[in-house]
Amino acid sequence: MTRVGLLHTVPALAETFSTALSEASPQLEVIDTVDPELLATAIREGVTPALTAAVAERIDDLVSRGADAVLVTCSSIGEAAEEASAPVPVLRVDAPMADEAVSIARTVARAEARNGRIAVLATLQATVGPTGRLLERAAAGSDVDVDVTVVDGAADARAGGNQAEHDRLVLDAVEEFAERADVIVLAQASMAGALSGAEIPVPVLTSPAGGVRSLLAAVTRPSDSAPGVGNAGAK
Repeated sequence: MTRVGLLHTVPALAETFSTALSEASPQLEVIDTVDPELLATAIREGVTPALTAAVAERIDDLVSRGADAVLVTCSSIGEAAEEASAPVPVLRVDAPMADEAVSIARTVARAEARNGRIAVLATLQATVGPTGRLLERAAAGSDVDVDVTVVDGAADARAGGNQAEHDRLVLDAVEEFAERADVIVLAQASMAGALSGAEIPVPVLTSPAGGVRSLLAAVTRPSDSAPGVGNAGAK
C-alpha cells in the first residue's frame, strides 16, 4: 500500500487532509505528524536555521515510517520544507495555489491589457513573508502585481476559540478585496472553511485542494516532478 506523510502545525487540519485524501484515493495510507511548536516558533522567530532543522527532522521521521511522499500543510514553514533533503518528494501545500493564482492573473492581464492583480490574505504575520515570496517568485517577469494583507483580529479569534468570528473576519476581507483583485489567495489552509456557501465574484484559491492534488501526483507518477515539489528527492 502507498503511504503518504503529512506534517501539520494546526491539529485540526489533520482530519481535514486525511478526509480529503481518503475521498480522492481510498487506497492510500496516511501518516500524520502534528507539531504546533513549529508554527509557534515561526511566529516568534521566523524561519530560522534551527526551525528548518526541526522541520527536516519531522520529515525524516515520516520517511522512516514509510512515507512515499510528504506534504507540509503549513504555509508559514513552507520555505523550511523546500530546504529539506529527503529521498522522497517533499511538497509545500501552497505551491500549486501560487502557480494557479499567477496563471489566472496573467490571463486577465492579457485580456484587458493591464497588470493582473493577486490579493493574498493571511491571518498570521508569520505567513506573509513565506507566501508573499512564493507568489512573487511565481509571478517573476510577468505583468502581475501581488498584494499581501493580514486580516486583523482573525488569528486572535481563532486562538481564543471563536471560530465563527475568525470566519466572519476572513469572509469580510475576501469580499472587500474581491472588488479590486482578479484572484484571491488564502495563505493558510485553516482559512479555507470561512468561505463555505459564500458567493464571491472572483476566484478564491485555498491550499488544501491543490496540496492534495500535488501529493497524489507525486505518488502516482513517481518518475515525474509533481507540482509543488521542493526537492523531489534530488538533494
